[in-house]
Amino acid sequence: MSKHTHSSPRSIECKRLVIKIGSSILTNPLDSSARESHKACVQVERLNALCAQIARLKQDISDILIVSSGAVASGFSLLGFPSRPKDMIDKQACAAVGQAHLLWHYEQAFSKHSLHIAQILLTKDDLSHPKHYLYASATLTRLLELGTIPIINENDPVLVDELKYIETFGDNDNLAALVASMIGADLLLILSDVDGLYNANPATNPNATRISEVVEISEQITSLAEQSAENSVGTGGMASKLKAAKTAMQAGCNVAIIKGTEADNIAKFFNGEDVGTYFHLPTNAIKKRRFYIGYVAIPRGRLIVDSGAKAALQEGKSLLPKGVLEVIGSFEIGWVVSVCDRTGTEFARGKIRYSSYDCAQIIGRDSKDIATILGQSYGDCLIHRDDMAILE
Repeated sequence: MSKHTHSSPRSIECKRLVIKIGSSILTNPLDSSARESHKACVQVERLNALCAQIARLKQDISDILIVSSGAVASGFSLLGFPSRPKDMIDKQACAAVGQAHLLWHYEQAFSKHSLHIAQILLTKDDLSHPKHYLYASATLTRLLELGTIPIINENDPVLVDELKYIETFGDNDNLAALVASMIGADLLLILSDVDGLYNANPATNPNATRISEVVEISEQITSLAEQSAENSVGTGGMASKLKAAKTAMQAGCNVAIIKGTEADNIAKFFNGEDVGTYFHLPTNAIKKRRFYIGYVAIPRGRLIVDSGAKAALQEGKSLLPKGVLEVIGSFEIGWVVSVCDRTGTEFARGKIRYSSYDCAQIIGRDSKDIATILGQSYGDCLIHRDDMAILE
């Protein structure tokens, strides 16, 4: 493995964290007594322990999101299925019942720490359609600003089997990576039922050793992962996790895979102890999301702003309508636009939250007036700081 200048887990400046929790962590296969009583297989004690660890993290990391599997696994036990159903309609029914049950346990667990949760159910269309993507991103950002912990899952009950390969994420490892990319996370922490990536299959090779750190997911690293067989409560394996790690790293996000069946591994990781496998970026890595906005996307219009707005943007703040002097060009929600000073010099680019027509109606006005003027509001800013790239 080649050497690169990098940061260690202890030195990550993590302000925004995505935690992915798999079905195998939250649920157990049903035994005969559980099947007979239709008893849920949610691992309540483990879920409570994980939530306690996450609550402690939130004291230092303000923005934490959870991508949680386990809805189908929770639902099929409640509905009396002897094992995970194969039929798509049965899976959808189990997901609908299990999601409510699982969220109730999350609510109970986090309420002990005076924390509120929010449920977000996504489909692939929400992240592939520019306008839907922006709305989802804006909602998640606002929920984080309000101090909640969004809990995200795929919207399984509304998926259509015939469109499966178009509408689904494939698994929640991939969903977690896409969410991390969408909201500009600093770290994606994947809680697995294994304690990281090994140089051989530990189930068949007693001499297999864990790989502590990875900088580049090369073909050699990829070849180490063997797709695990589908188990009784969930799908996916190390190959899925490596694919998700690569996706997140391409968006400028560090990744770690640690064993989630032991809740204190979370604290150990953030204390810099050698647990799991840490996929970290070179120190010169660029946040690909802002790189795309600033240097790849073609601006579809321009906003002319006053000196106060320019200074605010350069300090890392969002663009409010009050600081905009003029709207030039025609553009839709979610498109990238140029931000220029009074001389017409472009100094920033960003994804716009309002169309050019709507922008023209609200520029120069206070954010609190947006809903009155337009009849609805998509947020108090035209471009959020997370969707902004300041040009060098």
